[in-house]
Amino acid sequence: MNRSKTTAQSSASGNAAPSDPPTYRQNPEVDAKIDAYVKENPKYWTYIQGMPRERLERTLVLNEVRELDRQQRMKEGILKQINKNPGLKQAYETLVKDLPEEQRETMIAQLARQAKRALARSQVQQHTAKETVGV
Repeated sequence: MNRSKTTAQSSASGNAAPSDPPTYRQNPEVDAKIDAYVKENPKYWTYIQGMPRERLERTLVLNEVRELDRQQRMKEGILKQINKNPGLKQAYETLVKDLPEEQRETMIAQLARQAKRALARSQVQQHTAKETVGV
């Protein structure tokens, strides 16, 4: 994702003072993926190019809202699974006991996601090792 790198100074009213236009990072791998997608989907690219600016902006914001909603649903699902298992819940609460109360739930969800990913990776590695050995 390209992100703006600005160093605009804020005025007393909180608005950014006029400055140079923002510069955006370039990622050749991401640009190559975009170029490939555009090449494979010329009708969609033409459709995008024909959209009014406000519609493009609103579509971009909608995608962000959808991503945030997806993340929230995932977090709620993970916490629901943890809350069903009192031993697991106690283990996570022990891990985050020193964090401020408002950060604990988010950290528990993050730790659970990391544990789930690590477990999935180890299962894939075990499966691959068995195939290599010929079991």
